[in-house]
Amino acid sequence: MSGTRKTESEFNGVGLGLRWDFLEEVLERPDLPLTFFEVSPENYMRRGGYYPAALEAIRERYPIVTHGLTLSLGAIDEPSPVYLRELRTEIERLRSPWHSDHLCFSTAGPRVLHELLPLKFCDENVVRVADRIRRLEDVLGVPLAIENITFYAQAGRAELREAEFICRVLDRSQAKLLLDVNNVYVNAQNHGFDPYRFLSEIPLDQVIEIHVAGHTRTESGLILDSHGKPVIDPVLDLLEWVLARTGPMPVLLERDNDVPPLDDLLKELDILRRVYERVTFPIREGRRASSA
Repeated sequence: MSGTRKTESEFNGVGLGLRWDFLEEVLERPDLPLTFFEVSPENYMRRGGYYPAALEAIRERYPIVTHGLTLSLGAIDEPSPVYLRELRTEIERLRSPWHSDHLCFSTAGPRVLHELLPLKFCDENVVRVADRIRRLEDVLGVPLAIENITFYAQAGRAELREAEFICRVLDRSQAKLLLDVNNVYVNAQNHGFDPYRFLSEIPLDQVIEIHVAGHTRTESGLILDSHGKPVIDPVLDLLEWVLARTGPMPVLLERDNDVPPLDDLLKELDILRRVYERVTFPIREGRRASSA
């Protein structure tokens, strides 16, 4: 295989977040029914030996796209140049056509907070974050996609609605959007808004990837974005609504807690695949017919 990066269209279909829980099983089963894997490069940076070698073996079989955890796009301080060089090296090694991270902050000075914390929805943060994204794209050498996060309290008095904030960051930065439909659902339930209205307000033409995941409802009624349960039907409905408007693109199942056996995850992927095929097959057929 050549060292060139995969094209975006090669990721169209259903993929899975690669976790250490089933890494060895993936190595033992070369023909899994999925299109791509998504990897958090921070889990492999600065490592030698088994794990990078295992990841390279997987990369030879499946396309890999990188999804970060620690860019802290909304932090006051700039990311470390050393960290950015290491991140770029890992993105290039995995041949990822784009890199994504969260529209949030997760650091305070040198401290890593290990949480994805919301930004105040205001124009000052729009300018600061969007300009940083444009600089980071030059440093990392690939397009950057931002992911909408879940949040449980507003960071200060919001000057903009969440959808407006995301739209303005995307417009100023011209970045791509990694749309997490489970996060839309969780925020809609916790904060009392219509998820379909939210989705209709954001630029779906800038979506480059979609995430789906499960969540947990607490006794108080608050929903936590736990990534520890199967995807529920209302989230699948949101996925279907979005795909009907975007057409084929990468759809990624995330599972980070209470990770079941790989075969159980593949059954969940099959549910996603049926939704994906039902929605995108007529679109693909229509495009082929119109170009004939």
